[in-house]
Parts: sequence; C-alpha cells; structure tokens
Amino acid sequence: MKINRKLLYFVISIFLMSILLVACGTPQEPTEEVVSEEATAPTVEEEAVETEPEPSIFVFAAPTTWPDIDPATNFADAQITSNCYETLTVYNPPGSDEILGPGLATSWEASEYDMVWTFHLREGVTFHDGEPMNAEAVKGAIENIIEIGAGASYIWDPVDSIDVIDEHTVQFNLFYPAPMDLAASAGYQAWIYNPTAYAEHGTEWFNEGNCAGTGPYTIESYDRGTRLIMTRNEDYWGGWSEGQFDKLVFEVVEDPVARQQMVEAGTADFTYELPPDNISSLESRDDLIVYTNQSLMNMLGLMNTQKPPLDNPLVRQALSYTFPYQLVIEGVMGDRAVQSRGAIPSGVWGHGDDLFQYSHNLETAADLLAEAGYPEGGFDLVYTFTTGDLEQQTAGEMWKAELAKLGINLEIQGMTWESQWALGQSGSENAQDIYVIYWWPDYVSPMSWMYSMFRTEEYTVFNLGYYSNEAFDELIDGADAISGSDREAATNMFIEAQQILIEDAAAIFAYDLANTHVVRADIKGYVDNPAYSHVVFAYQLSR
Repeated sequence: MKINRKLLYFVISIFLMSILLVACGTPQEPTEEVVSEEATAPTVEEEAVETEPEPSIFVFAAPTTWPDIDPATNFADAQITSNCYETLTVYNPPGSDEILGPGLATSWEASEYDMVWTFHLREGVTFHDGEPMNAEAVKGAIENIIEIGAGASYIWDPVDSIDVIDEHTVQFNLFYPAPMDLAASAGYQAWIYNPTAYAEHGTEWFNEGNCAGTGPYTIESYDRGTRLIMTRNEDYWGGWSEGQFDKLVFEVVEDPVARQQMVEAGTADFTYELPPDNISSLESRDDLIVYTNQSLMNMLGLMNTQKPPLDNPLVRQALSYTFPYQLVIEGVMGDRAVQSRGAIPSGVWGHGDDLFQYSHNLETAADLLAEAGYPEGGFDLVYTFTTGDLEQQTAGEMWKAELAKLGINLEIQGMTWESQWALGQSGSENAQDIYVIYWWPDYVSPMSWMYSMFRTEEYTVFNLGYYSNEAFDELIDGADAISGSDREAATNMFIEAQQILIEDAAAIFAYDLANTHVVRADIKGYVDNPAYSHVVFAYQLSR
C-alpha cells in the first residue's frame, strides 16, 4: 500500500508535540524580552580573549644548565646572556664581507698605533629598566667588569682608562696596542648592562633571573636547573616585525635521546649534542635541518699537573700516547672532527699546522711509564665528563680500555656541569685527574685558550689542570701585547707557547670539532656563528 508521506509526517508531529506539552506542563505566557546593546556588546576583556593571538614560542632544548647568568661574571652561559644583552661590536658569521659588524656601537676607529679606540654609540637605546644606554653606562659596565675580574675579563687588560667624550662617544686609552674592536665583540665579559642596576642589586639579583640589558628579550621566569623563559622587550631599539618570536623557552634536558625526541616531535625547535650515530637519520627528515659547520671549538682532557702521579711530566707524556685519537674520531665523531694540533683549533689565528701531535703508541707509553717509575702502571685516575655528553663518555670508555692494557684504571664519572666544575676548582689535591672540557672562544683570539686554561692562576677559574709555567706565561703575555701591532710575530709566539704545552703534556689535545645543530625546518633565519658557540640569536628568527 502506498503511504501518503506528508500525512504521516503531520500525524507524527502532532503526537510528539502532545508528549512535550504533558512533560513540560502548562507553558507560561511569552514575555517580551528587552535586550540592551550594552548587554549584547562584548566587553573589552571578552574581545581580548577572542582576538588575542597565541604567542609564538621558540623552544631551545639544552644539554646543560646555566649556573651563572650575571653579565659581568658568566663564562659559560652565553645562550641566555646573548638574548638579554648586547655588545659594542659583533663578530660576523663565516662568509660575511666584514669580520665585525655594529652592535651598540655604530662605528669605531683606532689611533695610528692602536693605543686609543673610540666607539660611537647607537642613540635612543634604553636598558630594560628604562634607563638610557649611553657613554657613561658603557664606561661603568666595563669598569665594573674589570674590577670584578671574573671569567674573560682579561680581554680588557690593555685598558688604562675609559673616557666619556660625549653622551654617545666613549674612548678607551690603552697601556699597549691591542684589537679592542675584537675584544668588544666577545661573548663573555663584553655585555653592556646598566651599571646602576648592578650597583643597586648585585650579582645575586641577576642570577635569580633578572635582566638589565638592552637586548631584544628579558627574563620572565627562571627555575634554576630546569627551565628559563624569556619574553620580548617591547621597547627594543631594533623594533619588531610580524613572525618574530614572542617568547623563548630554554629547557634543560640532559638526556640526548630525550632531546632528539623533542626536536623530532616538534616540542623543541633547536638542540645539539645528540647521539652521533643518529645524525644521518635526522638529516633524512623533511621536518628537520641539520647544520654541520666548522666550529672554533676543541675537546681537551686537562691533566691535573699538581697531583701524583700526573705531577710527573713523563707520566703525562705516556698518557698522551695512550689516547686512541683516530679510533675516537673515526668511531665516534666521523667527519665532524680532526685531531688537534696544540691548544688553539684550526680556524683561529695562532693555530700551528706543523705542531707535534701525539699518536696512539702503547709501546712508547710503556717505556715512558717505566722511566717514570711505573713499569706496571698500578694507579687509578678519575676522568670526569658532563652528564649526557655521549661523545665525551664514549671517548673515556675507549681510553679506559687502552689504559687497562698498561695496568692503569680509569674511573669514568658523569657529572652535571656545575658539579664537575666545582670539583675541578676544589684544589689540585682534591680535584679529578682528567677534566674533559670543550673550549670555544670568548672572542676570536689565541688568548681565549692560552690564558683561560693554562696561564698561572692564583684562584682557579678554568685552569683546571693547575698548570703553571713561567716561560709560557711570559710568552703569551708578550704575544698578546703585540697582537694589535705585529700579528705575525704574535702568531709565532703563540705557536712557541703551544710547543711548551705539548712538551709538558699539559692536556690531552684530543680533537677540533664541527658544530652540529638540529633545527626544525620551519624556523627561518638561523645562522650558525662559531664565534658564539651553541648560541641562538632568537631576534633573527621567525617561524
């Protein structure tokens, strides 16, 4: 039978309406509802919630913490300070037309014999606290760095006095000729900060997570050892364009596998020091870019020259012949490293292409140990490395196997950066025997390596092998004094000083290495600048 669909729908509708009326009871008479424009218009707060875009965030997964973010004293934490603070000049990345570019100084010049340097400052720049950045502030910041004398403050050793010429002109008068334009680009102890804020608050205030610089970002929060968050400085003199990042999140992730998983998943935008065997698989991914470039960095094993048995140069020479240089490079580093020649890596003036290299030779090592009174080995050594650094760990394990063949036991200890450094500074009798360390420049000068790690220190900072040699000290001091006026002679003196280090076997000069950084493919503007190792200048980036 053919059903009349319209009639059926009508009957069903009437039935449903009757059920609703019974369930709801008698309906109230409709009332006229008056709705004002004021009631229907969204409040300012509601509009903000509806239209406020999500902040763009850049996440940096770091393998180590930042124990010191005071711009006057920090000597390892430029990842943070480089986004809070700025220098007078900037060392340009490889391939640039000029070695240096403008920073807070727009131009500079030296007198005929490099004894007077004049810097002309950028106008209209303020610190994060609103105070003006001017010649008085530059003078005050650098004089404070010199007075504190921490970290790389030696870069200002040539300075006799600093004069304020006018509000935006500052003059450095030197004891001896020196390239102060290079010193002013350093990634440590060259940051310009508000000296008034420093005098008022002191180092603890800065290390608690406060900024008083001129940089594009300022610190929003700091959970020491875990996370640091920065937010953009809205008054930054460079201005802001669409697409730049509003916030920077620095996450401490010591486990290299965890860092890799973060950058693969997109929960991190940048990282480094990942498992070497995994780099090729990362290079094949479309959503990641792996940047591998020559760095100005090397890896050394600083030997405790004051602690038996390493106080004997013959023992140190023997150990230098036991390290499996090529095995480590080929098995761990691949094409990302070459064996070092001395303390100064290739790419830095003062490097010596013809300097002597120790090789892996257990027979020679055994002869030297016997001459030193240890024919059967018979001693233990402690080797410390930064937790999570698989390259340093694997190198230690390979070396341990070679030393065992000569009756020497190498105890390998992974430590947080702060703990490792604290042990290294605890006095030669208590410190580790082998302190494994990467070194990169504070500014691109041989003094960065020679002064910091090997010059005699009254109070240990980074001479963590407690090395002391008066002839060496005189050579590097003399080379530095003429580096601005006679670069060739200074280079020869630095090479001669490295010959002393090699003969004294002050360290295992393991390898010069390339930087390998992994970045999400949608990040635009990233450039690796080896003068500022593992630093991301986030202001240059966008997504």
